[in-house]
Amino acid sequence: MSTSPADTVTFSDLSRNPRAVAERAARLGRVRVTHRDAPDFYLTAASREEERDQTLATASRLFLALLKHDPTARALVIAMPEVFPWVRHLSRDELRAFTLELVEALSDAVELDVDTTTQEVIAGWRATARIKADPADYAKARQATSGDFGQAQVSA
Repeated sequence: MSTSPADTVTFSDLSRNPRAVAERAARLGRVRVTHRDAPDFYLTAASREEERDQTLATASRLFLALLKHDPTARALVIAMPEVFPWVRHLSRDELRAFTLELVEALSDAVELDVDTTTQEVIAGWRATARIKADPADYAKARQATSGDFGQAQVSA
């Protein structure tokens, strides 16, 4: 969901006139609060957030019910390429594994309030598809390695 300039206020605006910003958030549903020295955040009504949580819970439970009645996840697997076009580079078994892992992550988001897992699952499988999309890179990645390559550098 994108925001228009009308849906955005600065942190200074919020500090100077919190009542007006709160009224705007109530009227619009939410406003994005930008901050020069920190990540942006949203100011929203609790009822709207609760509705979003219920929507996610409904979707997650629907997907889990589909899996319960069809352990192969056929209907979901068929729909995945429309949502994630890059899955065409995954094997049938990988696509099924991605589908199941995604449904489980959505369930965790609802039941355990763990929101980051879903995006991690998508990013991981997308990285797998990316490497498999280039046959030369994929062949290189599958070559055996040996020895200690030293400390891994992790960037934030």
